[in-house]
Amino acid sequence: MTTLKAARYNADAKKLFVGDVPEPKPGPLDVVVKVEACGICLSDVHLIDGSIPPIVSEVTPGHEPAGVIAAIGELVTGWREGDRVVLNGGKPCGECENCRIGRLDECLQFNIMGFHYDGAWAEYVVVPYYAMSRLPEGLPFEQCAILADAVATPYAALTTRGGLRPGEKVGLWGIGGLGTHAVQLARICGAGFIIAVDPLPSARERALKLGADLALDPTTPDLAREIRKLTGGGLDLAVDLVGANVVLQQCVSSLGRGGRAVMVGLSLDRLDLEMSLLFGVQQHAVLGHLGYDRKHLDDLVTLLANGRLDLSASISDVISIDDIEDGVRRLAEKEGDPVRIIVRPSAS
Repeated sequence: MTTLKAARYNADAKKLFVGDVPEPKPGPLDVVVKVEACGICLSDVHLIDGSIPPIVSEVTPGHEPAGVIAAIGELVTGWREGDRVVLNGGKPCGECENCRIGRLDECLQFNIMGFHYDGAWAEYVVVPYYAMSRLPEGLPFEQCAILADAVATPYAALTTRGGLRPGEKVGLWGIGGLGTHAVQLARICGAGFIIAVDPLPSARERALKLGADLALDPTTPDLAREIRKLTGGGLDLAVDLVGANVVLQQCVSSLGRGGRAVMVGLSLDRLDLEMSLLFGVQQHAVLGHLGYDRKHLDDLVTLLANGRLDLSASISDVISIDDIEDGVRRLAEKEGDPVRIIVRPSAS
């Protein structure tokens, strides 16, 4: 049996290691993709450090991949070997009530790559044929890979879940892997005023360079009142890209009339928000968000290909799969304030 190299996380041993796995074969409606680049996401770190409980006993992490189709299932049409693709970071479960009647886009138990099933910290990965977006020639795989979460998740949160409209005042908490791109996307989508909030001076400086109008430290005394003052009444849209109760509280407290707060960052912490009757009077909304749709990924490929979106500064480093443990550590410890560290699993 032919084997290939992959990074594996064993939940019982609580250990990430690099080892050999069987060469993947496509099912009738699957494709096998040679992985050219895959991002390291903070949710991967949380799986490995135990902050997110494991779903399976052992798995290959990695849900931000781009690469080249290497093999095609017998029933797949419209794709061919050699096509350049970026992969969706998940797929419908195929078993819930909605999936059984063909409503795959309304899956009740959506499976996430690298958590429910093997991901792309590997030389090759298997995905359903519909879980891919085509890439034009010339786009760097490293930049295309991070579209699949680091860019697509904040894009969906801003445009679909948050309903961002041109001219609105937007606050973004956490200018890391998601927030860096949220600043760019809010500007592209027509935000009239953008406030970035982060405790790291380097992250605040990055936000200003990318188009934020103002960058604030979350430890500023009575930050919410200051934001309401600076915006003439409060934010239209506040986005928590960290996933922490204290951050979401600042978001909600910074809203103006009719404002929406969207929680994007993942957290298992109990939410305990302080709200008064003004929450209803001011017509505020608090919304949860996860992931993105295929259409969001297609949109971003177009924006990247046509030069509307520049992700060149987001690639903090490119490492081999043998250095994956160190890459995870660097992101966990914020060593060098990385936006995205990219794994290049294939030797060539």
